[in-house]
Amino acid sequence: MLFNQEMKAIVESLLFITNTPLSPADLAELTGFSQAEINEVLEILMRESRAADRGIEVVQLAGGYIYATKAAYKEYIEKMYKPQVSSLSAAALETLAIVAYKQPVTKGEVELLRGVNVDGAMNTLQNKGLVEEKGRKEVIGRPILYGTTKQFLQFFGLNTLADLPKKEEDEKYFAETIFDENDKESIKKSAEE
Repeated sequence: MLFNQEMKAIVESLLFITNTPLSPADLAELTGFSQAEINEVLEILMRESRAADRGIEVVQLAGGYIYATKAAYKEYIEKMYKPQVSSLSAAALETLAIVAYKQPVTKGEVELLRGVNVDGAMNTLQNKGLVEEKGRKEVIGRPILYGTTKQFLQFFGLNTLADLPKKEEDEKYFAETIFDENDKESIKKSAEE
């Protein structure tokens, strides 16, 4: 395989300029490089950006790769940009947590866990591209099944759903970082079921 600095520079520029993660297949199509060459370049870029004393690094996110700021500098970045999470209501976030952990799930199943109607929260989550229809449940009435999207993974800085906090961690992750005190009990109930 012929690896050279120009290949690295081309891939690096694409990862820097994109606002959505690029898969190795996307990068191969954009550059004309082979999949093996792209994988080698990505490995080198990830290793170099992690080892360097820099504020950004190449990360795997939502099934692709992108340049992102290092977590160590989060407090400085938040002074400039407020986290997007505040744009979702507590009800929408609680609904999103249930969908993320129980997917694929029907609206009725989410309502059963939350104990309230979730039409508004589900519409908000769909409009923001965080939740989408995933099919139909094979039961009488064939209700729609919902699940999270690649945009959800990006929004929460996850590469795959396997990166979600484990059950014992999810209350702390969602309740302490996103919800106020009144919502913590609801999340705890959802996590226990």
